[in-house]
Amino acid sequence: MLVLWLEFLGWCHVSPHQTHDTIIRRNLLDKDTFSKSDPMCVLYTQGVETKQWREFGRTEVIDNTLNPDFVRKYILDYFFEEKQNLRFDLYDVDSKSPDLSKHDFLGQMFCTLGEIVGSPASRLEKPLGGIPGKKCGTIILTAEELSNCRDSGTMQFCANKLDKKDFFGKSDPFMVFYRSNEDGTFTICHKTEVVKNTLNPVWQPFTIPVRALCNGDYDRTIKVEVYDWDRDGSHDFIGDFTTSYRELARGQSQFNVYEVINTKKKMKKKKYVNSGTVTLLSFSVESEFTFLDYIKGGTQINFTVAIDFTASNGNPSQSTSLHYMNPYQLNAYAMALKAVGEIIQDYDSDKMFPALGFGAKLPPDWRVSHEFPLNGNIENPYCNGIEGILEAYHQSLKTVQLYGPTNFAPVVNHVARYAAAVQDGSQYFVLLIITDGVISDMAQTKEAIVNGAKLPMSIIIVGVGQAEFDAMVELDGDDIRISSRGKLAERDIVQFVPFRDYMDRTGNHVLSMARLAKDVLAEIPDQFISYMKSRGIKPNPAPPPYTPPGHTHHHTQI
Repeated sequence: MLVLWLEFLGWCHVSPHQTHDTIIRRNLLDKDTFSKSDPMCVLYTQGVETKQWREFGRTEVIDNTLNPDFVRKYILDYFFEEKQNLRFDLYDVDSKSPDLSKHDFLGQMFCTLGEIVGSPASRLEKPLGGIPGKKCGTIILTAEELSNCRDSGTMQFCANKLDKKDFFGKSDPFMVFYRSNEDGTFTICHKTEVVKNTLNPVWQPFTIPVRALCNGDYDRTIKVEVYDWDRDGSHDFIGDFTTSYRELARGQSQFNVYEVINTKKKMKKKKYVNSGTVTLLSFSVESEFTFLDYIKGGTQINFTVAIDFTASNGNPSQSTSLHYMNPYQLNAYAMALKAVGEIIQDYDSDKMFPALGFGAKLPPDWRVSHEFPLNGNIENPYCNGIEGILEAYHQSLKTVQLYGPTNFAPVVNHVARYAAAVQDGSQYFVLLIITDGVISDMAQTKEAIVNGAKLPMSIIIVGVGQAEFDAMVELDGDDIRISSRGKLAERDIVQFVPFRDYMDRTGNHVLSMARLAKDVLAEIPDQFISYMKSRGIKPNPAPPPYTPPGHTHHHTQI
């Protein structure tokens, strides 16, 4: 889970006395005639199900200024796969009352968390609105990730003179690591391998996220239990010891030699010293780059959509067809496209998306095509925004003839050609294929996917209609990694979901589409990171935060 740091850099307002727009004064509406405003900003988040706005938090009140620089930050959970709507309301605080209606309203701004994160350097500047006919100034938001979420520790241990547990021979020791929780309980976070037949084992080094080890709290107890492995699973307890991340981080030293104590034995035997010792041989910590580091460094996510125009969808002019255009409601194709597209578009700066169709006969010569541009322009298949794609989709339904077969490989290879041209980490491609059917070119598609796994791309398949989607489940390499001609895909890049699993019985499509988007997009950040890591691509440093001339900004962490 990622945590975002939201911070205000303040507001600007073009003063009405100024004729030149070039001089931007960072001023709010001056509500008090004699004094400046005492601004406070309230953040609201929106529930996915109820669509109701809930107050998330308030900044402090800054006395007597038109250029507030708020210190208090909002810490929000960030999910790439969700559309997280935010609202910022600004008030001039006149009294100590917590009741907002008692204060003057200065304006508001709406955005999504993805919009902030997807902006250059994760810095979004937007005008405040909400008071008709008034310029209310500008709000600037910057987002930062909390840093202790991304460190991983690599460590290695050995043990000496462990208690002999087996009647014959020696022990077969292994260790189990637990982190302690707020409520005093323990959660297992790592198990070493078993080293056979020794009382002086040296275990392999292992790497673990710091978050998993201590939840970001360096002084929290880490408990380690040492066992003797038994084939039947009734492992014998040798003893335990406790440590903390802060201690382990000191590395190899006299502080990191631990006595393994078996409390029961200690109570029984007067001369008991210990059941052996465990020594930390080495410890190092490394920062993992996160999805947001790359987005902040300017990596663009390119979204391409491919729509199935095969005859099995049914005649678009009939209401039974999956392509039927009901004036009052989007069909399954349009719904799935909108659900996924609206989230991804925040991460693409120009909002121009190639949209393709497959499995139709095209005018004028009525040849079958498996990769035609929905807008009819071979040279430039780009549509402007999600609305532009929907418009082109509607138009093409009127001009092409639904046909077949259902071939995926051409559109997969189409996106792969673009992805192959930019492998420097500056771009990543997501292809959404929406289909009703049983795939006809399985061997070619598998080959295309195995080749695509080497490129900066991911594929989302949404199956609409009532067909059997067994082949799609196979393409989604969650259980068994996909292979072609004996070559295994180097990473899993396909995510499949059947649309029918998301049709809300109550007819609340907004909610069901949010769930659909969440499930298909949840794997994208990990697939993205696995590509960058496999190629050794580090994110670009984010451009430095913008500071207006003559203004220095102090970062203070609460």
